[in-house]
Amino acid sequence: MATAVGTAAPGRRRGSTLLLLVRVFTRRPSRLIGLVIVLGFAAMAIFGPYMYGGLLPVDPLNIYAKPSLEHPLGTDFAGTDVLALIVRGARYVLAAAALAAVIHVVVGTAFGLVSGYYLGVTDSVLMRITDFALTVPSFPLLIVLSTIWDFGSAAAMGFVLGIVGWGALARAVRSQALSLRERGFIEAARGLGLSPTHIVFRELLPNVAPYIAMNLLLSVTAAIYAEVGLFFLGVVPFGTDNWGVMLNLAVFQAGAITSTEALTYLLSPLVAILLITLGVVLILDAIDELFNPRLREAYR
Repeated sequence: MATAVGTAAPGRRRGSTLLLLVRVFTRRPSRLIGLVIVLGFAAMAIFGPYMYGGLLPVDPLNIYAKPSLEHPLGTDFAGTDVLALIVRGARYVLAAAALAAVIHVVVGTAFGLVSGYYLGVTDSVLMRITDFALTVPSFPLLIVLSTIWDFGSAAAMGFVLGIVGWGALARAVRSQALSLRERGFIEAARGLGLSPTHIVFRELLPNVAPYIAMNLLLSVTAAIYAEVGLFFLGVVPFGTDNWGVMLNLAVFQAGAITSTEALTYLLSPLVAILLITLGVVLILDAIDELFNPRLREAYR
């Protein structure tokens, strides 16, 4: 009988966690909207290029066409379908941003947890590295790196974006680790003879997971802004589909700032970026309630 109860408990915990997750997202329709937006753009990045493979058709006789059934977002200065450009550019933009966010969070979290738990020489060395990372201005550094690094692939862009700007997260995680390391459950883990590695990644990490999860989503949007900004400024060669390239061409070649002909071409990537940001903000609201019991009590 005891064995049966013990084996059933993990399943019940997983079921209750899933039920809680469903409740949190369905409590407010806006959260579901945010989830749909983010998942929709993710699906666009994964499957979109298969819809528009190869070279996109150019129709010089149909430039700056207004939105229609044939061209839902109109056409650009070369007569190319703007929706196709948005869909094809989503893969590079989101793949690079996702990779950058993962690297950013992994590096920042590892530095913060290890530094906050071990202290001593380890803390001093890791924090001096973190201080150096914080003193270097991120965007100017990205501009310099773009001159010596090939950003033709999303992996290269994501890697460079990920290793820049993680210092603030490391500092924040370290502060939380410092406050947690003296708690009773950590003292108990040390008393049981558990290894420092086990304590850091099995005891401390779950307690800072909510902050890390929220930072991961915020890092995605920050990476999108950074990479689109680099392409918009023209410091990265236009060798790939990217929303920043569209913005650059709309402003500097199509003259969208002074002419209304290319307005749809200019607004399409901006609206895409704003929608992703909105989706992330709405999901963050759900995550905040998911990990905050007081909010869950307040909504009952």
